[in-house]
Amino acid sequence: MLLISERSVGDWLIQVPGWLLLAYLIYAQAIPAFSYELGVQMGTQESADQVTAVGTAYWYGFAFGDLVIYIPLLAAGLTGLWKLHDWGRFVMGAALGITVYWPVVSLAAVVKARGAAGWNLNDETAYWIVLPLITLWGLWGLWWVVRLRSYRSPE
Repeated sequence: MLLISERSVGDWLIQVPGWLLLAYLIYAQAIPAFSYELGVQMGTQESADQVTAVGTAYWYGFAFGDLVIYIPLLAAGLTGLWKLHDWGRFVMGAALGITVYWPVVSLAAVVKARGAAGWNLNDETAYWIVLPLITLWGLWGLWWVVRLRSYRSPE
């Protein structure tokens, strides 16, 4: 097993942002999957007044999908990579694929919905700062995971 001091910069560039993203997803997506209105009150979800009832259904769908698929994959992938399990590379690859995909879909929806009746998302700035950064991290992470050599199983 590698000592913490033997970890590469790439290991840390996957692990630190990955665990921060996971914590954010639990707060911003898992909680609203149980109560979307609580997510609105917490400021992590948009209200129907801003994005219409269809918009809230769309964002809720992402929250639910994150709860049942993305969050467990990301947690398992990060853990598997840290523990040097070969399966960790594949599970993390799957999570990173989702990481690249969902911000692109979300930005496309925000752009396409501009001017639609009932869509009142006045400030898109946070979307345009955070989502491209997540996409770039996901793309870099996919590249990094694919080029990893097979790990020896820890003893």
